[in-house]
Amino acid sequence: MIDPQDIVSALASAGFTHVVWIPDSHLGRWEAAILASRLSLIRVCREGEAVGVAMGLILGGAKPVVVIQCTGFFEAGDAIRNAVYDLKLPLKLIIGVRSAQAARRGATTDNCPYFTEKVVTAWELPHTHFDPTTATAADTQRELQSLAHQPFAAAILWAE
Repeated sequence: MIDPQDIVSALASAGFTHVVWIPDSHLGRWEAAILASRLSLIRVCREGEAVGVAMGLILGGAKPVVVIQCTGFFEAGDAIRNAVYDLKLPLKLIIGVRSAQAARRGATTDNCPYFTEKVVTAWELPHTHFDPTTATAADTQRELQSLAHQPFAAAILWAE
């Protein structure tokens, strides 16, 4: 498992300025490292609000990343549609895919991994898959650099 400090260091070196999020039990482990970094942490109440805040930050010249779980991604659909397709903003998302690791082993009935892939694909949102249990700090750095430097909206599906 990658250390939260390595993840936050990779986010900062990729050029992100803000982390807009609703942390879940997995992604929430990054909080102390974010607070100790130069990144600005913005907590929101709903995932659609996270996208709206990120939109404002992008329009103001910042480089935010929205960090939410897959169920929140489903909830934020209209805000994502507006940001990506109406305003054509380069929205960056890290989507925690609940139960992804267990699903690969056939050890869960959670349908989030199945539907996350389907919804991201239906939205034609460019995305990559990332498994922090098998990745190194260098892999994390490359993945987040790639996300940050896409000229368009993109997402990382982060296996939980």
